[in-house]
Amino acid sequence: MSDGTGAGEGVRARPRLTVLSGPSGVGKSSVLAELRRRGPDIHFSVSVTTRRPRPGEVDGVHYHFVDAAEFRRMVDDGELLEHAEFAGNCYGTPRAPVERALASGKPSLLEIELQGARQVRAAMPGARLVMLAPPSWDDLVGRLTGRGTEDPAVVARRLEIAREELAAEPEFDDVVVNHDVGSAATSLLNLVVGPVPGTP
Repeated sequence: MSDGTGAGEGVRARPRLTVLSGPSGVGKSSVLAELRRRGPDIHFSVSVTTRRPRPGEVDGVHYHFVDAAEFRRMVDDGELLEHAEFAGNCYGTPRAPVERALASGKPSLLEIELQGARQVRAAMPGARLVMLAPPSWDDLVGRLTGRGTEDPAVVARRLEIAREELAAEPEFDDVVVNHDVGSAATSLLNLVVGPVPGTP
């Protein structure tokens, strides 16, 4: 395991898929938004989901929002690199955009849950799995309960799943601890494309 500050040398010559995973509430969306803001030449995979959009989410940018019937069709037609059910909703990664990006020489980054990450590792053994972890368990609990937008039973289930996901840390190639968004984004960028000159 590493903190992401010294990896990625091989990606320059042979771009590969990096999978970012981590428990709900750990800040994956914020870290990816910061990475996008910096404008690196990375293909950001957009997942398909049956989940309803949250306030501010844009179809085709944050997710491709589809109904259950369309999701089943994509699974049956082999259009998804991986798919999983999480908290009562289905998520999947379109296969074609990832394969096109890698074939064109561009590293690809996707953010998925643990079940999907395991499927990607099986389908693409060369993929790098990166876990985004909270500074502490108490910090994660505070983030999830502080949202105030979900039923307590749903939060309790998310915490139960989070324990399972964090226990899977040994399956990952690297772990980035999200002490703050900027540092976490730098570490992730180093893992995806290699160390950037002038960064710690």
